[in-house]
Amino acid sequence: MTTAHTRALEAQLLDKNRHFYNSLWSEARLAEPESFNTWPFVSSLLANKPRRLEVAPGLRPRLPIAATQFVDISAPALAVLKEHGGHTLVASISHMPFDDESFDLICALDIIEHVEDDVAAMTELARLAADDAILLLSTELHQAFWTPFDDFVGHRRRYEPERLLAMLAEHGFTVEQSAVFGMKPKSSRLVDIGMWFLQHRVVRKRKHSLSG
Repeated sequence: MTTAHTRALEAQLLDKNRHFYNSLWSEARLAEPESFNTWPFVSSLLANKPRRLEVAPGLRPRLPIAATQFVDISAPALAVLKEHGGHTLVASISHMPFDDESFDLICALDIIEHVEDDVAAMTELARLAADDAILLLSTELHQAFWTPFDDFVGHRRRYEPERLLAMLAEHGFTVEQSAVFGMKPKSSRLVDIGMWFLQHRVVRKRKHSLSG
């Protein structure tokens, strides 16, 4: 695959993700980091990690909003985070305009499966990580679990654990803690219902915008 072809696919996937998430976050409410079950662990890291970056959180940030640098492709989400004291910048995970080793704590949850060039994304995360930085990362596992919902929300892939571990090691990251979690319903019918709901929310928002 040529570099030009990869860039074209990346741009196409970026547009798809931006369209979906701009519509989604325009109607959603902010969920504070303290409301998630990740907060006890996150809060235990903060004292020694003052330079914080969270990539593509939408309106579901896991790091404290005040004084954290947020990067997202969704301007509506960033506008809300900025109102609550966050530092915001429209950018993608593969191209972030910060100096090397700028951050002590980096959070990138459910992001790398959305990009065409995941190696470039991981390279960028490694570039921005200072010595002894902590990376909080989550992603979708097992290609065999692929459903139409993955296509709908703009996933490019699911990872086999061995590949994910190898990619982390190649970029200088050592896994200290890990956990497996999932929210996939047992019934594929429930997945279909969820997709229908999201599709019709987007349609209603678009009609409202055109008529208003």
